[in-house]
Amino acid sequence: MGPTDAKGRRRDLLELAIGYALILIVIWTPRPWQRLFYCAATLYLAAVLWLSFPGWQTLGLRTANLARSLWVAGVALSIAAIAILIAAHIGTLNLPATPALFIQRYWGYALWTFTQQILLQDFFLLRLHRLMHSQRRASVAAAAIFSLAHLPNPILTIVTFVWGLAACLLFLHYRNLYPLAIAHAILGIAIALTIPGPVTRNMRVGLGNLTYGRHHINRQTQ
Repeated sequence: MGPTDAKGRRRDLLELAIGYALILIVIWTPRPWQRLFYCAATLYLAAVLWLSFPGWQTLGLRTANLARSLWVAGVALSIAAIAILIAAHIGTLNLPATPALFIQRYWGYALWTFTQQILLQDFFLLRLHRLMHSQRRASVAAAAIFSLAHLPNPILTIVTFVWGLAACLLFLHYRNLYPLAIAHAILGIAIALTIPGPVTRNMRVGLGNLTYGRHHINRQTQ
């Protein structure tokens, strides 16, 4: 390994460590300090991605392989449809009253899923791949990082590891981020529609998950 390679590895490790530390701080910091760290994390991650910009194709933000990989979104849609049918049968389905309300409730989440895929694939996976020189090991490591950020929510921790691993392997195969973001949004919204909020704690993670019961009781007593 030459000096340039060693320097690149150190840079990748440092960027990963700082980026992940900032994300965990945001997740586990109470308000109003959380907003400050959220801004710091956003600025840092955006700056790193900008300064290390490897090209749109490497990031998977391209039209190549889009048609070939759209089946991923199709599978997610099929899983969501089955989950909705089961939830309707057992009485746990929670559909918004109108399409407009559905859009109003979930458009922000859809954008957030796209952001998460950029972080997972373009920030974590690409650096781990350079460090490990193995698609499988890098995918497992990225999925683990992704899922651990969803602690202490047991449902999301398990689901995000499975999805994270599949998404990383699919990304390295197709190099297209769009179907993965669409599938992520579909699956996440399906969970919100079919599993009662108290079970998933409204999909909260970190400190928000631990304080969910307190906020839920306060809201009921108001």
